[in-house]
Amino acid sequence: MNRSFVVPAADLAAAILALALAVLCWQLGVRNTDFPPTGEVPAYTATRYVAPWLFLATVLVAGAGAAVIDAAVRVVRRA
Repeated sequence: MNRSFVVPAADLAAAILALALAVLCWQLGVRNTDFPPTGEVPAYTATRYVAPWLFLATVLVAGAGAAVIDAAVRVVRRA
């Protein structure tokens, strides 16, 4: 296979992997805790956002975007 096709394909594979990891990190970054009702206090669900996981997900999405842009530039330059 020609090298001019390998590098954009690797960029796209890296972008897909980064997006999959970003989804996983985002799910780890949002934590829900359920509190049962006690006495007159109703049940409550608290949502906690874990900043390092959300930041990593954001960085992975940005990296995936850069990889897709790089792949597109390499393909357009080749043509």
